[in-house]
Amino acid sequence: MKRIFKRKLYDKLLHWKQEKNGKTALLVEGARRVGKSTIVEEFAKHEYKSYILIDFNKVGKKIKDLFEDLDDLDYLFLTLQANYGVNLEPRKSVIIFDEVQKCPLARQAIKYLVADGRYDYIETGSLISIKRNTKDITIPSEEDRITMFPMDYEEFRWALGDTASVPLLRMFYEKRLPLGAAFRTKMREFRLYMLIGGMPQAVNEYLDTKNLQNVDELKRSIIKLYEDDFLKIDDTGRLSKMFMSIPGQLSRSSTRFVPFNAIGTVEEDKLLELIKAMEDSKTVNIVYHCDNPSVGMSLTKDNSRYKIFISDTGLFITMAFWDKDYTENILYEKLLSDKLDVNLGYVYENAVAQLLATAGNNLFYYTFPKDNKHNYEIDFILSRGGKVWPIEVKSSSHKSHTSLDEFCRKFSERVGERFLLYTKDLSHDGQTLLLPIQMAMYI
Repeated sequence: MKRIFKRKLYDKLLHWKQEKNGKTALLVEGARRVGKSTIVEEFAKHEYKSYILIDFNKVGKKIKDLFEDLDDLDYLFLTLQANYGVNLEPRKSVIIFDEVQKCPLARQAIKYLVADGRYDYIETGSLISIKRNTKDITIPSEEDRITMFPMDYEEFRWALGDTASVPLLRMFYEKRLPLGAAFRTKMREFRLYMLIGGMPQAVNEYLDTKNLQNVDELKRSIIKLYEDDFLKIDDTGRLSKMFMSIPGQLSRSSTRFVPFNAIGTVEEDKLLELIKAMEDSKTVNIVYHCDNPSVGMSLTKDNSRYKIFISDTGLFITMAFWDKDYTENILYEKLLSDKLDVNLGYVYENAVAQLLATAGNNLFYYTFPKDNKHNYEIDFILSRGGKVWPIEVKSSSHKSHTSLDEFCRKFSERVGERFLLYTKDLSHDGQTLLLPIQMAMYI
């Protein structure tokens, strides 16, 4: 059964409609299968008197050719209405350009369509900035952009019929109180989110079958779709290999992603192009090293040093066990019960990257020498007001935070709050706040 899940993006669409009132188009970008088309069409159904959805993955040349010549917009609108059997009404209707990257001229036409003012326009797209999708067109300045992510933890709990847990977690965080007797249940619920992830199809499959093996097989189909997309961008296969190497590289606890481990030697310009394509795909979250951790971290971002995480932790777990045809239910059960005999620190780090990125943070990390052979590492650094907030992630109940302590001594005047995220209940250790992993979304 296909379900329509409640998504927070709906409120952002509503805000755009009310605030801009036709003065701009809205581009919703994000990875494939995060639910862009579904939420935009739901919005059109409920907030407009009528709508036309043009799926550029499916329409033929006849429709695409309409955007070659915009001298006669009346003809364009009449043709669309006739083809789709929809009556458009000025200022009461919206036209949706779905997968607009497949028709660059339609995207370029936004400038003139918005100026005409009769209707609203919403675009959806994946790989929206890839060179071949923008070549020879003028990107419209009348285009607002928002990014859609996989379902966040609260949206996931909504899908499961639970509207109480996440607001309660926030209250415990804000009051700095431990969850107590409820902790084990809440941690297990969050591990379920990590296993399934936030791809709507995966969540729907879980609700239909309650079978994690079925969910895993569906996630594999999404990953293979991403691989195919990367092969279309880079037919040498290097981009796809880099993507699939992410879990393996993180499992080695390296202080950076090493592209050459996946694809061998490659020219620097080409490597930057591949990394940019992966970032534009929205399938990953890239955490850059900042050379000077301060409120202006983007000014000292090192483009050659970065860690790469998968944007959906559910997909990440499936990729981590890619050597099997599927991830058996028994393996998922062990993960769910936190009894798997491997170091899963990199899985929790990926989950934190997802929570922080979905909350709207730009992600940075920092390393500095411990001795001649070793470094201290701060997993994530956030800018808050005039201070930086360092975060260390542990995959266990260990409360040690040596790197955090050394960082705070080194940059004492810059540090605001400091956090250790781990798999136990909220507590304090001196000035360090120890938080359950899932509370990362509130930092």
